Amino acid sequence: MMWRQEKGELDCFGKRINPSIKWKCVWTNGKLTVNKMYRYTLVIEQKKYCQIYPNISGTSMDLRIVNERYNITARLFDESYPHSCKETVFRGFPPELVRCGPPLSVKFNRHSRQLDVLPSWGMEKRYIQSYTVRYKELKGPSWAEPTVYSQDINKLTVRNLSSSMTYEVQLRVLENQRCTQVPWSKSFLVQPELTDVPVINMVKDIPKRKGKRLVTIKWKFAASELSEGYRVTVKKSGGETTETFNTSHPLLTLILSHSAYQFEIIAISKVGTSPAAQRTIPPFYDKGLYGKLKVTFNGNTSFNVSWVDDLIKTYSCFAVEWWGNKEKAAHKSFYEDEKKYKVILLDVPLQQYTRYTFTLHTRPYKDVCNLKSINKSESTYGSIQAYFKEGIPISAPGNISSNVTQSSMVLEWIAVPEEDTRGFLLGYILYYRENPQDGTETETNITIDAGSTSYELVDLKSSTVYKVQLSAFTGAGMGVRSSAAYFETKPKAYFTANGVIAGVVAGVPILLLLVHLSSMLFKRAKKLLWPSIPNPDNSNAIQKLDGVCELKLLDPNNSQTLEEEEGGSKSLCIIDRNEEISSISNIYSNSDICLQLNTDQMGAQGPSTSTTDSPKPSSVDLQTDTATACKAAGPTSDMDARTSTDMTQTAMAPNSTVAHKCPPLAFLSDYTTMELFQQTMPQGISATCSSLTQGPSSQSTDTDSTLTPLELHYICPSLSQTAIQPSHGSASETQNTEECYTVL
Repeated sequence: MMWRQEKGELDCFGKRINPSIKWKCVWTNGKLTVNKMYRYTLVIEQKKYCQIYPNISGTSMDLRIVNERYNITARLFDESYPHSCKETVFRGFPPELVRCGPPLSVKFNRHSRQLDVLPSWGMEKRYIQSYTVRYKELKGPSWAEPTVYSQDINKLTVRNLSSSMTYEVQLRVLENQRCTQVPWSKSFLVQPELTDVPVINMVKDIPKRKGKRLVTIKWKFAASELSEGYRVTVKKSGGETTETFNTSHPLLTLILSHSAYQFEIIAISKVGTSPAAQRTIPPFYDKGLYGKLKVTFNGNTSFNVSWVDDLIKTYSCFAVEWWGNKEKAAHKSFYEDEKKYKVILLDVPLQQYTRYTFTLHTRPYKDVCNLKSINKSESTYGSIQAYFKEGIPISAPGNISSNVTQSSMVLEWIAVPEEDTRGFLLGYILYYRENPQDGTETETNITIDAGSTSYELVDLKSSTVYKVQLSAFTGAGMGVRSSAAYFETKPKAYFTANGVIAGVVAGVPILLLLVHLSSMLFKRAKKLLWPSIPNPDNSNAIQKLDGVCELKLLDPNNSQTLEEEEGGSKSLCIIDRNEEISSISNIYSNSDICLQLNTDQMGAQGPSTSTTDSPKPSSVDLQTDTATACKAAGPTSDMDARTSTDMTQTAMAPNSTVAHKCPPLAFLSDYTTMELFQQTMPQGISATCSSLTQGPSSQSTDTDSTLTPLELHYICPSLSQTAIQPSHGSASETQNTEECYTVL
């Protein structure tokens, strides 16, 4: 779909075509009509004749004849609307209608804030003397001033532009006698300048079979939206050939030989290129290719290269490439279809004391021996390194250092640089001498491999100074010696004295820290695993109370009643007392309250009460009651005596109480009964009980005892235990036991 303006324009002019002028009329469609077939009629009028060009479907028409001496009138009729009768008229004088420009095409190149304008003029070029350019920023309000004029018709440079701006540019030819009409060209849009450099972020060099390798290079470009693609230029370092690759992706993969290559990558836009990113791919050294090639020298102007395999059956075109250290590679290509060697004549003589690398390449193209292309064009057969002439090293190993002990030292040094060896390095000579000041010891020499930069001297004397020197040697001879270095071995006691001091200094703080930590850990473990057991003497678990209380003693035991059994057998009468003891908590709360022991009635006799006001019974009554009770509790017949147990519990008769001052009394805790007994028992009772158990002859005569024999009977009951012998009539053995105890 196309829309046209309503008001049309008609223009007629001439364009110079050497040597004549070609006349032409052009116009525009002024109707706002869509997809309509237009028909025009053009009428050209001059003084004596008239030309009619009917049924024109386009918007231009070449004129056949125009007389340059007369005025010209052109009339254009639009036949698409026959009833409108509308015409467009143009008038002019032919010599004034000769037009030069605008150019057929224009190329632009932006770089360094400059714009190069390169127009193409066509056949009218010979009549154009100069042209001018005007420019402005995209969508800017006005054109920049002043207008720039060209020095010739081929190129114009606009300077001091902004690299990041887009510009509109127009051209116009300068008017002269041959070019009377010089209109401005259409506006050209010029993109911003490419100022970023492509960044190479990956290079892969993978060896392939038969002397080839796969090289992949990848890059990125920051202003990729302005780039239309990339141009990669690859050439061999020797300069034999160069190949350019255009790609729209920032990646390139090639199959190359083992030579060195140089890569140059630039981004491309409509108005120029970016700065180039460069990368050199070094030669690929394959140890498997060494040994297949041999080089011999015929002076410094030629050499012979020979190979092992019969290559001429497969290849007839070869290339030799060689280069020295930090030198540009040179090359020679040749045919060979008879021999397995070739004499190479040199344009530049070889340098002595320089290491050269020689490489032989094979090429599959037999028609042209020169390299056609770089990618997939050749393979490397073999390589070798050689010197035209070797020399001795001109420098010695440097920076000799040592790590010494009592009897050894490890020496280290920096190798001689390759450019200073002037030949293939074969090794080092180590010179050392003991006590160099004396001058009596002989010098010792040791040969060391070329690949080593350290050596250990052993079996040395302690506390001894040694002089050390090093030198390198090649096939041409020994190089210069290094400066003398002096090292002294350590004394024998060095490690003992210093070791002890260091051990003490480092060990004391550590030991103190360990002791402190161990003590803390031990205390914590003790609290967790073994809870603290308090000392009874220091514990509050036992509460001592002093005061007056009623002490109820045990009933006396009548020893005569224990002997009333027949056959000499005796029954053990145990006096059992059930006492109602006051609550410990109540006693603890009031230490002045006296302890009162209440007895309970046993068996069928009913409860027996005792108060502090009841009269004290006599000893005879107590003995009688106790004996009677024991009898009453005994067996009633012989059969019952044989089947019943030997021990019978008797009922307790009412007892009297004795009021006196209570001794220090301890209440029950986690401690032994003996300690409680000793605390609650009055002093002297234990000794008295011991005297009673030993009989009358051993009783104590201590006058300080305050206890009467009757009272002792309460405290020391006689416990008699009879051992009954078997019934076959053997003599029975009776054992009487008397124990002293206190029942609370």
